[in-house]
Amino acid sequence: MATVILFHSIRGLRALERDAATRLQALGHHVLTPDLFDGQVAGSVDEGFALKDRIGWRTLCERAEAVVAGQPASAVLGGFSFGAAVASHLWAKRPETSGVLLLHSIVGIPENARDGVPVQLHLADPDIYEPAEDVAAWRALADRSPIALEAFSYPGVGHLYTDASLPDFDAEAASLTWGRVERFLGAL
Repeated sequence: MATVILFHSIRGLRALERDAATRLQALGHHVLTPDLFDGQVAGSVDEGFALKDRIGWRTLCERAEAVVAGQPASAVLGGFSFGAAVASHLWAKRPETSGVLLLHSIVGIPENARDGVPVQLHLADPDIYEPAEDVAAWRALADRSPIALEAFSYPGVGHLYTDASLPDFDAEAASLTWGRVERFLGAL
């Protein structure tokens, strides 16, 4: 089974991430859900970005690096929306990762990405934070990179459609996403 490190959305560590960890732990995976906001939870996306700005990107990355320091180099890196950006930051420093799980966001692909590293992407279509032209450019970049990308889009759902606490939630798309994530992790 895999060690999986899932970083939270811009709203902070909430039920979304805890429920995901519980789901994956039930399958035998070791799952960490670091709290980069140190217990603070935002009531909205705007509050979350304000919180991120107060803490600072550098501090958030340092916190993330401290969490993964004691984990296997092969640990899967993943995140929900903003958390995917944190995972991407770490990916460049941990090219031995056995996989990258991007939920609700595209991210930079590091130049040192290992040949054939499995990457799974799940995005709303359309997504208010990921314009179609940006997604198309990212997919073209991914196609030229050495990664093994598996990308899924979910038409007509909201950005954070796996979060049952938000109006974006879509039970069918969330169920499909989690089934695909389980297969992805099971193959690593």
